[in-house]
Amino acid sequence: FGGGGSRPDLDSSFGEGKKGAVGGGRALQGVTIRRAYAPAGQGEGVAVLIDRLWPRGISKAEASWREWLRDVAPSTELRHWYGHQPDRLAEFGRRYRDELARAPAAAAMARLRALAATGPLTLVTSVREVELSHAEVLRRMLANESPSDEAESDQEG
Repeated sequence: FGGGGSRPDLDSSFGEGKKGAVGGGRALQGVTIRRAYAPAGQGEGVAVLIDRLWPRGISKAEASWREWLRDVAPSTELRHWYGHQPDRLAEFGRRYRDELARAPAAAAMARLRALAATGPLTLVTSVREVELSHAEVLRRMLANESPSDEAESDQEG
């Protein structure tokens, strides 16, 4: 399934986020990312599936998350354009943040912000390369990191 660990070649794209112990994900100010296929971790807080599609091979009865906010996922068109190509990461982040500002994604983002304000939040995704995913963009947004930090860091690497 891949891992949630860091890749040195990608650290320059997103800076040095704190690694979380929960589900092998990455944590930043109480927001963690976990793959849908990893077991829930103790103390991970509220877990929310943030993918547009339900993860293959997991029944709803087996799901280890509390909510499914499919509207917070990038559009099909944006996902296909991006294709998890590292050289498109900064532009993907910009386009994705634009999508999150419009309905229905804005309402789903407001729900995530509300959940994050109450305590630990785990963003659950089936994406293999978490560092290159919408989950990482969301994690940074929820942690109130400046979007320009991401783009500047991308230009340096």
